[in-house]
Amino acid sequence: MSDLDRNYASPFGRAAGRADAAAVDAGLRAYMLRIYNYMSIGLAITGLAALGVYMAAVTTDPSAGAAKFGNAFLTPFGYAMYVSPLKWLFIFAPLAMVFAISAGINRLRPATAQMLFWLFAALMGISLSSIFLVYTHTSIVRVFFITAATFGALSLYGYTTKRDMTGMGSFLFMGLIGIIIASLVNLFLASSMLQFIVSVVGVLVFAGLTAWDTQRLKNDYIYGYASQGGEVAERAAITGALSLYLNFINLFTLLLQLLGQRD
Repeated sequence: MSDLDRNYASPFGRAAGRADAAAVDAGLRAYMLRIYNYMSIGLAITGLAALGVYMAAVTTDPSAGAAKFGNAFLTPFGYAMYVSPLKWLFIFAPLAMVFAISAGINRLRPATAQMLFWLFAALMGISLSSIFLVYTHTSIVRVFFITAATFGALSLYGYTTKRDMTGMGSFLFMGLIGIIIASLVNLFLASSMLQFIVSVVGVLVFAGLTAWDTQRLKNDYIYGYASQGGEVAERAAITGALSLYLNFINLFTLLLQLLGQRD
């Protein structure tokens, strides 16, 4: 699970001076659209990378040195990706990458930050490509559209609600830590019941984070970036896209564990 470092506090505390309300509103729409565009491109890169690695890793020809893996035959490339110790590199590479982006974002040029985000999305796709070996392709597509509809509804709620969701951040963060700890424990216990509980709680936590992050991003622009703009706002849009991207990916993988049909 890609449960990664997050920024839970808005860096701004006051409204953006006397900025014209109409200009702020137009800027906010453009800012949020940029965030969603970055997130969508990231998801597309992830999907293409996952599918490409899977297609190169699996063969229908059991000859030519193919290795049996469940119901599939792996090419030498597939064996290296899913069986050999090399798999751990691609499992943990996205985690290291997101920490690197988070730590250096304020020193990066926006174009560099974009490229790192695309690279992270590709690594995430490589890491997730094994789901095609575990779940039926039909159920993967179905769960993806369920995730997209759920994410869209939650993000729209976070954007439009008048309710202040700031106080939810600490609670959701504690839930996220609990999920990480339980997931690590279950690596040793291999309990299907604990995995089910983690998946259910995880869906609730990332559903809340989707709405909370959307409102946070909206408020950060209104109370700060509207008066700053430039590279600061562009870097903020990339990190905002990263936050929403991670929420989507985690919702998808957790819902897949709950609703996916195993191959």
